[in-house]
Amino acid sequence: MKPAAWRWLDRRASEVLQHPGTFALQVLKGFRANQGLLLAGAVAYYALLSIVPLLILTVIALSHVVDEAELLRTIGRYLEWLVPGQSRAIIAELANFLAHRNVMGWVLLATMVFFSSLAFTVLENAMSVIFHHRVVIRRRHFLVSAIIPYLYILSLGLGLLIVTLVAGSLQAMGEHQVDFLGHTWSLGGVSGLLLYLLGLAGEIFVLTSVYMVMPVGRPSLWHALFGAVAAALLWEVSRHALVWYFSTLSQIGTVYGSLTTAIAVLLSLELAAALLLLGAQVISEYERFGPVDAAAPARPFTTGPG
Repeated sequence: MKPAAWRWLDRRASEVLQHPGTFALQVLKGFRANQGLLLAGAVAYYALLSIVPLLILTVIALSHVVDEAELLRTIGRYLEWLVPGQSRAIIAELANFLAHRNVMGWVLLATMVFFSSLAFTVLENAMSVIFHHRVVIRRRHFLVSAIIPYLYILSLGLGLLIVTLVAGSLQAMGEHQVDFLGHTWSLGGVSGLLLYLLGLAGEIFVLTSVYMVMPVGRPSLWHALFGAVAAALLWEVSRHALVWYFSTLSQIGTVYGSLTTAIAVLLSLELAAALLLLGAQVISEYERFGPVDAAAPARPFTTGPG
């Protein structure tokens, strides 16, 4: 016999499948009520401040383990997932800084560490708004909130190291071919597909970790994965649309001139942040979707240290 939690999960999933339109409308209404676009703008702004210092710190640390050129190629490839069409400009600035990294002192290092953490701090605050519905709210100790961004930076650095090593192996595989019964097949297409799947899997993994760690009152793994897949699929469509827009219709270069790259990156980050928070809203609404058990006693709404 299934546990009560699994029975409730089955019932909730059944409700979503039976009323997908109602669920989608509820998600959009909740996102609007929580000022999701305003929150996304704040997250995008601080992400713009954080992205270059974060990349600089990561490359400086990992260049002692991995070839710097290979590291920059990997970062450039997967930056296209985050800022479509703008990765070359960011990599050029990153390479330029690394060429003069001997001038970096302790004050500049501390400043970059601080700015690298800003996006994660703001994201945690935005998540607390999205998940305000939880009946019992436990506030994290301020030291925990202060440490989380730096743990995320370390985790992303380790993830980038693993992705760089795996991507290098897949690229090397793409240079080979298979000969069988007089026919020759290049492995380049297989390598490209595996690189894409690696990026998609990494994207879903990062989103899942965000939905597991950032909100207070952590959701279940399946809920986090549900929101991550929804956000990742929406972003896959959106980033291809952004590439098409910037390459065909956009007059952003004419309007903003030398500020074009910064504006384009900010627009991409804001769209990505909106979809990230929309995925969180999917989890938030999923937790509440379905018939309410009137017999269940109401739990008090309290705030206080966790």
